[in-house]
Formats: sequence, structure tokens, C-alpha cells
Amino acid sequence: MRKSIGGFFCALLLTVTSSMTVYGTEQNTSDPAGNISLYAAAAVLMDADSGRVLYGKNADTPMAMASTTKIMTCIQILEHADLDEMVTVSAYAASMPKVKLYIKQGEQYRVGDLLYSLMLESHNDTAVALAEHVGRQFLPEELREKPVSEYTAEESRMAVAAFAALMNAKAVELGCENTWFITPNGLDATETFSLQDGSTVQKEHCTTAAELARIMAYCIRESPQKDAFLNITRTGNYSFSANGRSFSCYNHNAFLTMMDGALSGKTGFTNKAGYCYVGALERDGKTFVVALLACGWPNNKTYKWSDTRELMEYGLEQYFYRGFLEEGIRFDEKLLQPVPVANGQTDILGDTAYAEIEVAGRRALEDGGGESMADGAGEERQGLLLREDEQIRVEYQWVKSLEAPVERGTKVGTVHYIVDDTVYLTEDIVTAESVEPIEFAWCLRQIAGRFLIKK
Repeated sequence: MRKSIGGFFCALLLTVTSSMTVYGTEQNTSDPAGNISLYAAAAVLMDADSGRVLYGKNADTPMAMASTTKIMTCIQILEHADLDEMVTVSAYAASMPKVKLYIKQGEQYRVGDLLYSLMLESHNDTAVALAEHVGRQFLPEELREKPVSEYTAEESRMAVAAFAALMNAKAVELGCENTWFITPNGLDATETFSLQDGSTVQKEHCTTAAELARIMAYCIRESPQKDAFLNITRTGNYSFSANGRSFSCYNHNAFLTMMDGALSGKTGFTNKAGYCYVGALERDGKTFVVALLACGWPNNKTYKWSDTRELMEYGLEQYFYRGFLEEGIRFDEKLLQPVPVANGQTDILGDTAYAEIEVAGRRALEDGGGESMADGAGEERQGLLLREDEQIRVEYQWVKSLEAPVERGTKVGTVHYIVDDTVYLTEDIVTAESVEPIEFAWCLRQIAGRFLIKK
């Protein structure tokens, strides 16, 4: 480790890295998840706050995801358009297959109304009309100025492709490496790309159970539009009028009435994808997301509900919040030792200077009477949902020496709280005091002091 302090400091990493287990030291070999039996070909139970996968079955296998795609469509529309903006319908959007709202070329609809059509009834024509509305903003100027009602099918596909690029960019931002969006409605699709060497590669519209759950966690916990997303997806029914017609949308997410604390969800089906579902639940301070892919085909429509209930109940029964900084788990500061400081001032000439070190923020935490649990997007939680048999491993290290000058609060090491080889919390080890460098005036004072003492 190299560290610069005021241009003078250079230190070596402490040669001994200590590690201790402070929770669940006696490993329970039983596996509560071993009793889970699911219909879905791929499934995930995720802690929405940490992003940790608590249960996975083929969790990282790319598969078609049908209309569960629309959770990404919805959140991107919310983040890039105002609810009161007006959407003009193209011939291409109106041509989408069932399930559809039967919008017509040239009609205009309010974005907010169409979002209920999108998420409650899963209308495919609505999805394309919304995607064109946002995607056209990224087209060449002549197409941005051209009325959407006059778009050719190719121009409409260009607008949809621009919107899909937004969806894929967000997927990358969320760490979804095996997700690829082509359509905003989830209809099965394949794209062919030409490489520089002349060869081609095909990509399918797909995701994984783990990444679909990650996207839902973003929609309900992290997006600046999470409240609007929840408001839409939790609505039981919604009616609106436009273009001389009246429309009624009914929520087909049966999970909303299945379990206390149900937050949101989206169903999906294509012949290729089978029945798919992604849903969220919040209860007892825990927030779970379940994602299911290929959960049966026709005549198995209810499989997704039984799988969802089984995974949600498993999470509620087996996982409990443990704070990393609670008594008996958090790193013991008594293990810290002062760090020698080369060329640092001391009370007696010739002595070695030392800098006391501490864990940053601990004093304020103790003065405040306890630990805090983050509950907002971008904030670091100071705990994790764990089973009784799971362990938190604490690893810590700090530098072996320092070079004066050293300022108080200088970072010299770290404490990591680790579960399953993933670091979930990091504390900084810092200097608790400053150490000034040896300089000419200090030397004169030391010499004068010794001379006077001798006299």
C-alpha cells in the first residue's frame, strides 16, 4: 500500500493481515433452501436493499423474459418523460400484436395514462408508442421534427432502437452483464451485429433471473422515480378517456392480494419464454424481490404464484437483519496498535514517534447511542439479512509505519465486513492525532532543553 500525506508520506502495507469470525462461529450444515421445490426453470430470491441473492436456481442463465421487460420500459419512461406529455401514435405502434389497447395512428395520449395501460394490462402497442416518444429524442433532427404519425415503419424502428439503447445503458449501469433489450414490450426478438472482421453475431432479447431481480430492486428502491413506479404498479384499476374513447385497465398481478406487504410486480408470457414473473414484498423491515423465468406454459398459469409465495415465505422465515456494528460483531478497536512515525517529533530527542489510530466515526456513533440503518438509494446499509447459520467475517489491516508530517484523520487502514466473500461494509482506520516533522527549530529547543537541564 502506498499513501501520500503532504507529499512526504510513503508507507508499507502491514505485513500481517488479521481476520476473525464474530458471528455464527459454529457453522450449521443444514440447508433450509434444500426443501424448496419450484416449477420455474430459473428463479431468484433477492434482498432488495443489499442486492444479495438469498436463493438461486439457474440464476445466471440468460433466458427470454416476455413482458417482465416492461418494468425497465416503465422506469425509463418515468425517468425521461413527464406524465403530462402527449404521445402521438405511429402506424407501427398501432400494428403491434395482442395484448393491446388498440390505439390508432395519429391519436394522442397522455404519458401517465399509457403507463397504466403498460403495467396493468401489459399492452404491447402502448409499450411501442411510449418507446417511440422517448426514443425519437435521440434521432437525427429531421426525424425529431417529423410528426410521429407520419413515420415509416423503419423510422419507428429507429426510434424504438434508440429507446432500447437507453434500456441497455441502464442495465449496464446496474451491473447486468447478461441482459439485452431489443423490444420495449418483451416480444421475442433477435438482432444480428456485424463485427469488424466481417463475421456476425446474434443477440437475443433476454435477461437472467438474478438480473431481472436487480432491475426490479432498482425500480422500487433506487430510482428517483421509484414512488411513481410503485404508485402505478400497485393500482388495482385505472380508467381514462382520450380521442373520444374510454378505457379501463385492471391489474393482473394477483400477488398484490396474496401476501401482506406485497409491493409491486409484473407478469409475462410468450411461447418462447413461458410464464414469467417478477415481484416485490416488504414486511418486518425486510424487502424481497422474486424473479421467475420459464415457470410453466399454458395450463400451468398458476405455477408462478405458488413459486413466488414459497420463495417469499422462505425469506421471511429464514432471514433476519443483523447489524455489522452491533455488540459482539463489530471490530474491536482494542486490537489497534500505535503506528511508528519516522522523523516525527517526540518529547525526548531520540525517541520514536507514534501515532494512535482509531476507526473513523466510532466516537460519533457511540455518542449517538447506536448504529443507523440506511434506508435510501445510494446509502450504505450497516447490516444484512442473514440466516442463523451464516457468518460475518471481519478482516482488518493498517500500515506498518508512517512518515511525518501526519495529520489527524489520515486513512491508514480498513476494516471489512464480509459475507460469502463479498464486502458489504468498510470502515476506515485513521490516525487519532497529528504528528509534526522534526525540523530545525524543534532540534534547537531539544538541545537547549538538554543543556539547561545539565546546568
